[in-house]
Amino acid sequence: MATKRDYYEVLGVEQDAPPDEVKKSYRKLALKYHPDRNQGDPNADARLKEAAEAYVVLSDPEKRQRYNRFGHSGINGTGAHDFSNMGVEDIFSVFGDIFGGGFGGGRRRARGADLQTRIEVALDEVATGVERTITYERNDFCDLCSGSGAAPGTKKQNCPTCGGYGQVEQATGFGSIFGRVVTTCPACRGQGAVVATPCKQCRGSGRYPRERVVSVNVPAGIHDGQAIRIRGEGEPGEDGASRGDLHCYVTVKPHPFLERHDNDLVCRVPITFTQASLGAKIDVPTLTGKAELKIPRGTQPGQVFRLAGQGMPDLRTGRRGNELIQVSVEIPRKINKQQETLLRDFAKTEDSVVAPESKGFFEKLIKHIAGDELD
Repeated sequence: MATKRDYYEVLGVEQDAPPDEVKKSYRKLALKYHPDRNQGDPNADARLKEAAEAYVVLSDPEKRQRYNRFGHSGINGTGAHDFSNMGVEDIFSVFGDIFGGGFGGGRRRARGADLQTRIEVALDEVATGVERTITYERNDFCDLCSGSGAAPGTKKQNCPTCGGYGQVEQATGFGSIFGRVVTTCPACRGQGAVVATPCKQCRGSGRYPRERVVSVNVPAGIHDGQAIRIRGEGEPGEDGASRGDLHCYVTVKPHPFLERHDNDLVCRVPITFTQASLGAKIDVPTLTGKAELKIPRGTQPGQVFRLAGQGMPDLRTGRRGNELIQVSVEIPRKINKQQETLLRDFAKTEDSVVAPESKGFFEKLIKHIAGDELD
């Protein structure tokens, strides 16, 4: 097995070189050893792959730290790329942010654009999952010219600017360390061909708006604002390359009684003073209708009761949360004479039968007042 060269030696930088310097050095070497500039040189391809491997490690802070401590053995199994069997076009596509997508081993087939749409579902539909049919518009291949952009009976011609290659070489300016670089041809936008007689329907673009109808499976437990990706339902790429995806964002309509918190549902239910004092059985709303809830004697305002398993399913595990019932005790704004008499009779008994919380409060209040008087 051939011994690998030190990565810092490969890129020609010091061990403490900042990230920008590492990036610039790799770009310079990649342009230097590109096959288009080294036709007939068997070593250029190897040098290009060697530089790419070094950059992958030294541009990643964690991998670089391990390499500094343990050398080549320290990065085995850390996801370092093996470029030995990769083509030049693929290597340059890995570092598209450095070269701006305009330098490669020939024209690359760009993936089509992703699209976005929205779908609205009810909370009870989220609880079970639901299938919906949606209609949206996308730019598809023009049926008149079959996506070529050229009028029927005509063909595209080689781009006169780049000669059909799809890239042009440009100077980067005086004093640049890169000299001249290859970028995407501005005339044909990397296609290598131009339309002499445009199609009347798509005006030479090869694309035409079309209505599209698809089915969307909304999984049980999905949250408001999450997206469902439908692969291949986006727009087509260049020269019929793979389509983009459709991202369908979900909006969950508010429920009149239930509010979602993670996988639990919260319902706030009013009860009367007598129901809280004496206890009662009441009906509470659920996603599937209603359920009977027993209110024990002496229930306090804000007390929470749980209906196990009546919440929402977890999106990943399917395990259901709970429904939490929080009660509020309503005080009547108006009472009749009979009710007032009964309440006044009840009030006369409160001195001898005081609730524990009230008793503790008043004991603290009396001590506090006594302490102020002593001061």
